Amino acid sequence: MTSNYSIKDLERLSGIKAHTIRIWEQRYNILSPNRTNSNIRLYNDEELKLILNIASLVRAGGKISHIVKLAPKEISIRIQDLVANPRSVDEFFMLQIDKLVIAMLELDDVKFDKVISTSALKHGFEETMLQIIFPFLSKVGIMWRTGESSILQEHFISNLIRSKILVAIDGYSGSQGSDAERWLLFLPEGELHEMGLLFAKYLLNSRGKHVMYFGQSMPSDEIIAYCKLKNPQYVLTFFTASYSQDDVVQYLSRLSKELTTTTILVSGGQVQSWSPKWSNVKFLYQVNDLLDIIGPSKNNV
Repeated sequence: MTSNYSIKDLERLSGIKAHTIRIWEQRYNILSPNRTNSNIRLYNDEELKLILNIASLVRAGGKISHIVKLAPKEISIRIQDLVANPRSVDEFFMLQIDKLVIAMLELDDVKFDKVISTSALKHGFEETMLQIIFPFLSKVGIMWRTGESSILQEHFISNLIRSKILVAIDGYSGSQGSDAERWLLFLPEGELHEMGLLFAKYLLNSRGKHVMYFGQSMPSDEIIAYCKLKNPQYVLTFFTASYSQDDVVQYLSRLSKELTTTTILVSGGQVQSWSPKWSNVKFLYQVNDLLDIIGPSKNNV
C-alpha cells in the first residue's frame, strides 16, 4: 500500500520548505515525483521517508551537497548515530517524531513501540506524550482529516497510542486517597475520539486525583444525574466533530445550569476560539491549561 503526498505534505511533515524541496529535486535529482494532469507533484512513501531522513541530517549540521551522495545504508547509519547521540533534548524529540512518521508509513508496530519505550525510559511517559506523540499527531492530523493518508494508518497509530496510555494508566490504579479531588471524564453522545480524554485520565491519576471515567458517547441526562449524586469538583469533556456550534452552546448552557457547584472543563477542536459564557465553564485550549489546574506530577514522570 502506497500513499501519495503533495509537496505541502512533505513540507509539513519534514519541516523543509516546499521551495527548498523543489530546489533539491532539480539540483540533486533526489526525488522523482509523479505528476497529475494539472502538473501537481505527487510523492510516494519512500520519497517521504527519504526527505524525513535528509531533513534530520541537515538539522544536525550536514550539508545537503554531501548528504545526497550517501547511499541509503549510510544515511540509515547516520540517522541511528543521531538518535543514539543527540546534541540536545529537542533534537532527540524531533528525531523520534520523524521515526514515528516512518513507523506509520510502514505500519511497523515494533518500530513504533521502540520509539515510545526509548523516550519513556529517558524522559518519562508524560514528556513523551507532550513532546513526541502530540506533535506527531499534529503533523499527520491534517492528512488524516483531508484523506491524504490512509484510514488504515490512522487506526493503526491511534490504537497503538491508546494501548500505551491504558498501560500507563494502570500504573496508577488504586493510588488515590479517600479525600482525593473528584473528577468526572466523559464524551458527549456521538463523540468517539477518546485519546485526549484518556491522556487526561493518566495525568489526573498520576497526580492522585479520583477519576470516574465514563468514556465515549454518554447521554447528558446520565452525566447530570451522576454529578448531582456524587458532586465531583470537576467535569472534563471534549467536543471534536459531532456537534454544531449551536448544539455545543445549548449543551453547555444546560450543564452550567444543572451543575452549579461543579467546574466544567471543555476542550477539543470545536471550542478552540471560544470565550466562556458561563461562570462555571472553562475552556482548555491546550494541554498546559489542564496542567495549570492540576499541578505537577507527584513522581515527575
